[in-house]
Amino acid sequence: MKKNSSGKVNKIKGGMAASEARIAIIVAQFNEYFTEKLLEGAVDTLTRHGVKPAAIDVYFVPGAFEIPLIVKRVLAKKRADAVITLGMVIKGKTRHFAHVVDESARGAMQAALGSDIPVIHGVVAAEDLQQAIDRTGGKVGNKGRDAARAAIEMANLLKKI
Repeated sequence: MKKNSSGKVNKIKGGMAASEARIAIIVAQFNEYFTEKLLEGAVDTLTRHGVKPAAIDVYFVPGAFEIPLIVKRVLAKKRADAVITLGMVIKGKTRHFAHVVDESARGAMQAALGSDIPVIHGVVAAEDLQQAIDRTGGKVGNKGRDAARAAIEMANLLKKI
């Protein structure tokens, strides 16, 4: 780690103040009961940290598999300091679950690496209905809130580098 002239290590954190931030949220409509709760948690967290409601753009896609294309388009417009993806994929009896979750994450990450804008993966992969409930405001919290906090911190960190 690089040290400054006083010999101490420079620790750089993003911080949580976000009054000037512009955030895009891409929400899968499949399992809408859960994705709406994720969205509510994300928007509430963003506004509590100073993001103006008018600086939050929410894009709705049919399902998690469709998220990466919209991520790519939003990043190309460069009108967001961070992008949050939200979705809920609940495991069924086929392998479809794994394909959707993996490709959604991979596509969003590929778009992010080419853009210099952070993309926060908030697509929840739940093994069953109880896990879905627990991750959208139940005993594990709301993963939309977690994604919003990560988006603010990453947007701020990138501005400091």
